[in-house]
Amino acid sequence: MESILVLTHTDDAHALTKASFEAVSSGQSLAAQLSASLTIGIVAQDATSAAQSLAATGARLLAVSGEAFAQPRYATDAAACEALSRAAAATIVLAPASSRFARVLAGVSHRLGGLIDTHITSVNSMPGGPDPSHLGISESNQTGPEDPTVHVTRWFYRQRIEAVLTRTARPWFLLLDPGTQPAFAAEPGNAHPEEIAIDLPAPRTTVTGLRAPSQATHTIRPDAKLLFVAGAGWTKKQFDGQVHTAEAADLILGFLHATGASLGSSKSLVDQGSDGQPVLPFLTHLNQVGQTGATPRHPKGLSTCCHGEEPHVVGWRFIASRRAISLDPNCGWTRGKADVVYIADAFQVIAELNALLQAASQTG
Repeated sequence: MESILVLTHTDDAHALTKASFEAVSSGQSLAAQLSASLTIGIVAQDATSAAQSLAATGARLLAVSGEAFAQPRYATDAAACEALSRAAAATIVLAPASSRFARVLAGVSHRLGGLIDTHITSVNSMPGGPDPSHLGISESNQTGPEDPTVHVTRWFYRQRIEAVLTRTARPWFLLLDPGTQPAFAAEPGNAHPEEIAIDLPAPRTTVTGLRAPSQATHTIRPDAKLLFVAGAGWTKKQFDGQVHTAEAADLILGFLHATGASLGSSKSLVDQGSDGQPVLPFLTHLNQVGQTGATPRHPKGLSTCCHGEEPHVVGWRFIASRRAISLDPNCGWTRGKADVVYIADAFQVIAELNALLQAASQTG
C-alpha cells in the first residue's frame, strides 16, 4: 500500500504558494486513485494559516516550523523535508518544483535511499504494470505486481517529446512543474498540524536581508494572466523606411505596465544584440520562448511582430488562448497556430491599446 506525502512551503506572506496548492491537488487525485493515505507536510516559519487553508483536504497535516525556516536554506530545508518524509513513512513524495524544493529534494532522496524525477506534468495510477526486471531494480525495492502502478508524464527536448515513466523503487520523489495542475481551493477551517521536532545543525549562513529590483522593472512574471511576445519586427524598418526601436520599447513597456503581462521574445529578437543590430534594451535570453527557450503556461497569449513558425510556436503549446498581430495574412499564425489573428500594424494597435488602458485607469 502506498503512502503519499505532499510537501508544501509558504511564501513571504506566510501563505502557501500557488505551486504548493497545485501539488496538493495532484496528491489528492493520486490518493483517491490508489485508495492510499494522504499526508501533507508544511515547511514554514508559522504553519498555522497554511494548515487552516488545507483543513478541507481531510489529510493528515505535519509541520516543521520555526524561525530557522523563515528563509530558504539548504541545510534547514533538507532536514525539514527528510523529517517530514520519515514521519509520514512516505513511499511517494510530491512537491512543487519551486527553487526552494528543487535544490534540496535530490539530496533528501539520496538520504532516504530513494529516487527522484523532475519536470513532472501529471501523475496517475493504472492497474497492473510492466515487468520491472529490465529496469535493473532489485526485488527489495519493488512494490509488487499486484499493486497499482503509478505512471508520471514529463517532457523532454524543450517540451517536444512526452514520456511516460514508472518506477518500482521507493521512496519516489516527484517534482511537479508549476502550472500543470489545478490548484486546490477551499474555505479555511480549523486545523492543528502535528509539529515534527528536529535537531538542526548549527547554521553557517545568516540571511541579513533581500535585494531585488523594483517590481516595476520586472518583465518576467510567471503568474501573469497574459503573455506578451515580441518578435524581430519591432526593430525592423517601418512604413517610413526608418527603425523605431526607442518607440517600440516605450510601447511595449507601457503595455506591460498597464496590463501586468509577462514579456516573451522570439530567439531572433534576443539574438540581435550580439549581431550589432538595434535591440530592445530590456530583453535578455531569459525572455525567450520557443524551441530553445521557455515554455510558459499563461492563460492567454498575444504575439506581435512574430512569424509564428515552429520554433516559436513550440513555446506556445501550453498557452490556453492564443492571439497574434501581424501585417502578413499568410504568416504562420494564420495557419491554425493562433485562435485569432489581427491583420494590422502592431505599432498602431499597441499604441491605441495603451491609450485606452490609460484612459480606463484614470476613470476607474
